[in-house]
Amino acid sequence: MSARHFVFLDPDGMSAGGWLYVVVEAKTGVFYQQQYGGTACRQGRVEGFLVPLFGPDQLDALRELFEEHFRGAGTWNFGWPDDERDRLREIIGALRYWASDGTAEEPHALRLDESRIRETDEAWVPVITPDGRGVLVWFNSD
Repeated sequence: MSARHFVFLDPDGMSAGGWLYVVVEAKTGVFYQQQYGGTACRQGRVEGFLVPLFGPDQLDALRELFEEHFRGAGTWNFGWPDDERDRLREIIGALRYWASDGTAEEPHALRLDESRIRETDEAWVPVITPDGRGVLVWFNSD
């Protein structure tokens, strides 16, 4: 019998921010929960493993896109016109995900998972990593 565990990222909203993670989807029994969508305050959950990323410039660009351009009101089920999709794709592609085979590490660019573009929202972006599908998460502005 496998146990299920739930981890809520920044449960009280009091983190100093500045964090950026990918939850790679995998059958781990660990579910990461995240408030996302700006003031829409949606709740997301994904099973997998957490990978910290370093990308302060990309985090700033994501915040500018979602909090300023989209005014922090959420974009779930948004149509994503080409210019805005291109901007998001550019930001995501500039993030580096370090994959390891156990003996060597190598950086890879993340890719926007365009098959799930309608799920994209502030602090919740479906991506493709070298280890499979995942969700890019960061602190929600609300």
